Amino acid sequence: MLQLAAADQLTPPQADVAYQLTGVTFARAYQIRAAAAQYAAAQRTAAQQQLAKNAAAARAATVLAPADATATAAATAAASQSPAPFASPRPTAAATAPARSASPRPKTAPARSGSPQQIAEAMLGSFGWSSSQFACLDPLWARESGWSVTAENPSGAYGIPQALPGSKMASAGSDWQTSAATQIEWGLGYIKGIYGSPCAAWDHEQATGWY
Repeated sequence: MLQLAAADQLTPPQADVAYQLTGVTFARAYQIRAAAAQYAAAQRTAAQQQLAKNAAAARAATVLAPADATATAAATAAASQSPAPFASPRPTAAATAPARSASPRPKTAPARSGSPQQIAEAMLGSFGWSSSQFACLDPLWARESGWSVTAENPSGAYGIPQALPGSKMASAGSDWQTSAATQIEWGLGYIKGIYGSPCAAWDHEQATGWY
């Protein structure tokens, strides 16, 4: 009887200690989860910034290369021709003919109508992927946004590909807030620049919970 009485007297303090330890555990778990969310957001922001730099460099190279080629062709044509003696010099072919090579040939425009999934599947080929990649792209964006053009995240991510921030998609078109085609074009470019393919991005999503 004395042993039971002593045990009863120790029960309340032990209960207090248990409650205190439980509170500390929950607080620590919350801190860890918050830190993980901040790290994931930072990783996504860094990746998207790198994509923007790569896209800007690619656009600059596309603009400069045709101009350099046209200038070289004009200089070569002018050097190879000389005016006939006692005759007025004739204008060279480079001076009279329009510089057709300066304008890059337009690619076949992918379909920009239909459901977001149909638009995305039609655009895969323009990024160098086969239609089989859609089997990975479909669940990736279904998890991220439900394929919703207006999907928003508290972190600031927006649209079908969940660009962070959403205004980054303006590089693909001024209608980035409402156009599925514009959002998808930007999103596929992001995937190609960071992961190489939708299936690689989907693997990363499944492993980390973000891409």
